[in-house]
Amino acid sequence: MKSKVLKLLVCLTSLLSLAVFVQACQAKRPAHPKTALTTKPTEDTQFLMGTVCTIRIYNKNKDAALEDGFDTIKKLAKEITVNQKGSEIDEINAQAGIKPVKVSPEIFELCKKAYYFSKNSDDSFDMAIGPITNLWRIGFPDAHKPTDAQIKQRLPLVNYKNVVLNEKKQTVYLKQKHMALDLGGIAKGFICDQVKKTLQKDGVTSAIIDLGGNIYVLGVSPTNHGDWNVGIQDPDASRGTAIGSLPAKNQTIVTSGIYERYLKVGNTIYSHLMDPKTGYPFQNNLLGVSIVTKYSTNGDALSTATFDKGLKDGLAYIEKKPDTEAIFITKDKKVYITSGLEGRFKLFKDSGYKMAN
Repeated sequence: MKSKVLKLLVCLTSLLSLAVFVQACQAKRPAHPKTALTTKPTEDTQFLMGTVCTIRIYNKNKDAALEDGFDTIKKLAKEITVNQKGSEIDEINAQAGIKPVKVSPEIFELCKKAYYFSKNSDDSFDMAIGPITNLWRIGFPDAHKPTDAQIKQRLPLVNYKNVVLNEKKQTVYLKQKHMALDLGGIAKGFICDQVKKTLQKDGVTSAIIDLGGNIYVLGVSPTNHGDWNVGIQDPDASRGTAIGSLPAKNQTIVTSGIYERYLKVGNTIYSHLMDPKTGYPFQNNLLGVSIVTKYSTNGDALSTATFDKGLKDGLAYIEKKPDTEAIFITKDKKVYITSGLEGRFKLFKDSGYKMAN
C-alpha cells in the first residue's frame, strides 16, 4: 500500500512540475512574436483628427498591428475630440459646474498629464483654455477674431486650478459653469504614445508613427540597424517640407508653429496657439518650435508652452528639462538649437534658413 501511495505521489509531483514548467514557458512566450525587419514597410495613411496620420511598420507580417494602431487613434480621438457626440471631454464640459463625470482610464490619464503641464509650464499651458478656443474657432470655417470685451468676459474661466481630478473614482469635474477643457495642445502626443504601446504589444520593434506633426521613431532603422534620420518640418511651408534633419531612435519630434492652422485678419496672422494669460494667440518672433524627447505627450505640451515663452526664455526653459532638446525657428529665417543637439542637427543648405548659434 505504501508503495502504491508513494508512486501516486511521485506521479502527482511530476505532473505538477510539468504544469509549472509549461506555465513558465507560456509566460515567457510573447503573445505577438517579434518578426524580422524589412525595408518595405506595412503602411497606411488616413485623415483623422483633422490631419494626415501615417503609420509605417518595418517588421514583416504585421498587417494586424497596423490595423490595431489605427483603431487606437480612432477610439481615443472619439473620446477626446470636443464638439463630437459621444466624446468624454464633451460630457465633462457639458457637466461643468453641475457634477463630476466618470471617464475611461485613458482619458483620466490624459487629464492627469494635462493638469501636470498646466501646473508646471509657468502659465504657458492651461487645459481649461476651451472658452477661448471656442471663441476664436481657428481651424474651423467660422473662425473669426472676437472682440476685446468677449475675450475679457471668458478669460476668468480659463483656470486649470478649478479642474478637480478624483483618482479613486476616476472622475473629472469643472467647478464653474461654462468652463471647458480643450486638450488639443496635448491630445495628439498622448494618442501617439498610446499607438506606440499598441504596436509594441503586437510585437513591433521598428516603426514610424506620424500624427500630423507628432512623429515617433520606434527601434532601429531597417536600412542601417541604427538611428533614423528624421526631417524637421519647415514651419513656413506645407506639411512634409523639411529644413534639416537629425538622428533619433525611440524618440519623438513634435513641431508647433503657425503653418497649419491660422486666421488672417487684414495683414495680421493669428495662430491657433492660444496664450491662456491674454486670451489671444501667442505673438512673438517664433515661426516654429520642434521638441525632441522620449514621450510625445511631453513633446506636445512642451512645444505649446515653449512657443509662448519666445526664443530667449524658451531656450532657457528647455535647457533645464532632462532628456529634452529643441529647435527654434524665427520669422527672420534663423535656426537656434539647444546644447544637446550640437553636432547632431544638420541644416539643409538649400533650406533658406541660417544657423544662429
